[in-house]
Amino acid sequence: MTISERTVRRREDYDGVSPFPQAAQHAPAGRAQIALTATIVVLPFVALAIAIFLAWGRGIAFTDLLLAGAFYVVTGLGVSVGFHRLLTHGSFTARPWLRVALAVAGSMSFQGNLINWVAVHRRHHAFTDRPGDPHSPYRYGTGLRAQLRGLAHAHMGWMFADDQTSPARYAPDLLADPAMVRVTRAFPALCVVSLVLPFLAGWAISGSLYGGLTAFLWAGLVRVALLQHVTWSVNSLCHVMGTRPFTTRRHDRSTNLWPLALLSFGESWHNGHHSEPTCARHGVDRHQIDPSAGLIRLFERLGWATDVHWPDPVRTERRRRANVPEQARAPTEG
Repeated sequence: MTISERTVRRREDYDGVSPFPQAAQHAPAGRAQIALTATIVVLPFVALAIAIFLAWGRGIAFTDLLLAGAFYVVTGLGVSVGFHRLLTHGSFTARPWLRVALAVAGSMSFQGNLINWVAVHRRHHAFTDRPGDPHSPYRYGTGLRAQLRGLAHAHMGWMFADDQTSPARYAPDLLADPAMVRVTRAFPALCVVSLVLPFLAGWAISGSLYGGLTAFLWAGLVRVALLQHVTWSVNSLCHVMGTRPFTTRRHDRSTNLWPLALLSFGESWHNGHHSEPTCARHGVDRHQIDPSAGLIRLFERLGWATDVHWPDPVRTERRRRANVPEQARAPTEG
């Protein structure tokens, strides 16, 4: 039996409770990757401390809040609509210029280059909450201590591990797309742009370098930190707490977590998404806020998006857990 065959066998035999095979031997990444990742994670919090110190006694400029909100929306929708629903799952077809614009906006979120992001997320769906999932909170088991350790791994720890995902295997379509390859290669430059634009906007609006500095802190680094942790919370919290109204694949414990719905642009309706990954709307029930789906609807009406995969009411009801017989529901529990 080959190594690959043994790996597949372990995934098939996984009981949904035990630690993943060789979980304790998870190798750390190289020093350069650890240093870069740590900088990206820690620097925004240093910026937050500086921003609070500068705001002490004088408050936060309304301009900084507006800029922070604007950049949060642009980059956040770039991740949710562009990276995730369009480029990872093909929930709709976008005009070439819109495809590039969304890819650029998502790249300005500091969440990794486009092709690697898509590859990791597709791998997550292929092996959700079982061996092979790069950021499952169940990696170390389901006991309390193991779960806390797993949450830390799912939230940020996986980025410090040497667990490479092959773009050639998981994102060959994007590797064959010259425009997406160019956006991927431009990732470092787009990160710089993501911080320089708030500084220039704050400088221009306030007419002072101090205004540029505070905009750089609030609309640049602090905005990046908030969006990163909201996205990472979908990886961690949205597999541990919340509701599971829909059936999913075996061992998949994805949940809907409503408090994150607005900040995540609808991404925290995670159980709905895992139940129907290619659907353009994740919040399929009434009163479920899904700004990303609203933007896709706008694109569709403007003629910029076609072949949109909207929810099918019949399929949605068929996948609702209350409608699934107990004997058929058990395999999805993990």
